[in-house]
Amino acid sequence: MHYKNVWNEVPRPEVVKTPSRFRRGMGKYAVMLSEACNNCLKCVAICPEKVFEERGGKLLPPHDHLCLGVECSLKSNRCARNCPTSAIRVGMNPSTRAMGDKRWTADLLMSTWYMAETGRLPKTDLEYRTGDSGGGFDKIRFRFPRRPPRPDLDKETIDTSITLNKRNDSRLKIDIGFPVYGGGMSFGSISQITMLSRIRAFAAMNSFTCTGEGGYPEALYPFDDYIITQVATGLFGVREETIQRVKIVEFKYAQGAKPGLGGHLLGDKVTEAVARIRETVPGSSLFSPFPFHSVYSVEDHKKHVDWIKAINPRCLISVKVSTPTDVDMVAVGSYYAGAHIVHLDGSYGGTGAAPDVAKKNIAMPIEYAISKVHNFLVNEGVRDEITLIVSGGIRTAFDIAKAIALGADGVVTGTSELVALECLRCHNCESGRGCARGIATTDRELTGLMDLEWGSRRIINMFLCWRAQLREILYRLGMSSVRELVGRTDVLAHLDYNKDVPDDDIRKPAE
Repeated sequence: MHYKNVWNEVPRPEVVKTPSRFRRGMGKYAVMLSEACNNCLKCVAICPEKVFEERGGKLLPPHDHLCLGVECSLKSNRCARNCPTSAIRVGMNPSTRAMGDKRWTADLLMSTWYMAETGRLPKTDLEYRTGDSGGGFDKIRFRFPRRPPRPDLDKETIDTSITLNKRNDSRLKIDIGFPVYGGGMSFGSISQITMLSRIRAFAAMNSFTCTGEGGYPEALYPFDDYIITQVATGLFGVREETIQRVKIVEFKYAQGAKPGLGGHLLGDKVTEAVARIRETVPGSSLFSPFPFHSVYSVEDHKKHVDWIKAINPRCLISVKVSTPTDVDMVAVGSYYAGAHIVHLDGSYGGTGAAPDVAKKNIAMPIEYAISKVHNFLVNEGVRDEITLIVSGGIRTAFDIAKAIALGADGVVTGTSELVALECLRCHNCESGRGCARGIATTDRELTGLMDLEWGSRRIINMFLCWRAQLREILYRLGMSSVRELVGRTDVLAHLDYNKDVPDDDIRKPAE
């Protein structure tokens, strides 16, 4: 399928079927045709999922990822049972055993690809809600009432917007269309095509995404109203002109995936274009120190915030921090320094470039940090004046809803968008030519593997599916707005302490 390159347009927020850019999508099941196939095309006529397709009277290779599985194929009116030559066999795809990891399982990867292609939940038995990490959000479930408390509630009118400026000040009043905006992924860590795909998708959803600490490429200028620019310790590409372009400026003090280690971009990824934007030298590895050596107190922090406010009198200030044990004090300090958004980044986040020794051993898991900070700000009497945004391993609509129920206003995502673009989670993000799918790379040949319109549509489809899931969750809980979910820990259950939690699969109709 051909996709046009549209560099300056905000797409319409609608589902457009966007198949895999590779010859065959990967699914949980493998559909195999033997040499006995006589090309009768009966399978094309009887498969409701369009697994089989013909072109010019010839049967094409099956679309495995659309197959509903072995049981479906053996039904009396389905493919394997009705093949006149018994040429069709369906089985588990052995490739899935080599895919993913405990947090991003093969099921979670494939269900995300399916949402990105179709804009809806998979009909198969793919697990789309949780991974297999044995902790975190994977151990938390929703306690849905047996019957929706408000059956008259119209799902399509459930409000998924949140406010980013709760302060009674003269700065911009910004609402975003659903409780998600994009985390910082810099030009250099990912390609310009990937950056623009994310930006166009978030713009379609009336939200924002962050440039990361890699400067502000000129290709992003048409989307100024949907961009958060980042000021990090390396100050790469930071200029007054770029700070003045945007509605939100983010200070990055630390990353949850590698707190205390700063940032690092290997020389292989520092091409001439990346070096020009970052105002540095091609081929030279770039390090962001930790911490800001001009900030050692709340007073120093306030001077930083006031600096940006003076340069851009209309923008909101976001402060991104990791999750140390005293993260509640950090959050309240940011509030008194004048920030509008406190962004907590937990330990599960980061791309494949973040070292495992840091991701797994330093920062506090985000599910602990959310409640700790939310409750502290409530007790301080300032919770209604600050927007609490969280990140660090948000993979699904269920993760989003769980984070909000624990006390966040909204979330930041990053890896999920890359998975929508068919990331395999191979953990080679730090290498110049390590990304075989042309997502986290600056190599010209590899970036040519992806088309901008295709990339934007894949992410939009996933977001629309997420929003539909959020509305279904809120409907099951009897809530007309996502803001009603903030801090509602009573609707959650932890599997370590609650053994008889009902299944919260929203594909199953409520009674």
